[in-house]
Amino acid sequence: MDAPVFEPLAGYVEYSEDEMVARAAGFADDLRRRRTVRDYVARDVPREVLEHCLRAAGSAPSGANMQPWHFAVITDPAVKRRIRVAAEQEEREFYRERAPQEWLEALAPLGTDEHKPFLEDATLIAVFAQRFGELPDGRRVKHYYVAESVGIATGFLIAALHNAGLATLTHTPSPMGFLNEICRRPDNEKPYLLLVTGFPAPDCRVPEFGGQRRPLDGIASWFDASP
Repeated sequence: MDAPVFEPLAGYVEYSEDEMVARAAGFADDLRRRRTVRDYVARDVPREVLEHCLRAAGSAPSGANMQPWHFAVITDPAVKRRIRVAAEQEEREFYRERAPQEWLEALAPLGTDEHKPFLEDATLIAVFAQRFGELPDGRRVKHYYVAESVGIATGFLIAALHNAGLATLTHTPSPMGFLNEICRRPDNEKPYLLLVTGFPAPDCRVPEFGGQRRPLDGIASWFDASP
């Protein structure tokens, strides 16, 4: 086994405490504006914007630096139509047959059902999690902490898209195996989620309760040193 090779840390910038607070507060306030959007205008997102956002996602940390993700960007109307048809079929079975009543009651305030027109109106990014990789000689390489790594990268991507001025929606029809076929992805990749992004429709409305966030003391705790 080769010895690890290290290099000097480059790119790190330390800010004054006041600037740290200002940057942290501004970032939090900006992300709190983000809402899940289901109504989009049929308008293309500039490819360069998407490329920069994907570069941000690809900078996420991952288990053993395996980077076990793939992002398939879908803008072709015919392909988006195929995805909508397949997703709505799964959603139809979910809402009518598979979903327990408790789950349906939890979804009721969102007003969602099996109809997903946003899958044709917006740009789609199918996120795949790679269970293993392959070396040039065909040998398999196990990937570690795949779900955690892909989840972090997806979070980076959502934040980057929001920062660029785009709306997003995380869509998870279950099962999502149809995405492998439509996006022509190999068997070692499992669909993680379908990220919808684009520009909100002029008459877009969102659930009233959706903007309510739990207060800081409801999501975090501190274990400071005892006096």
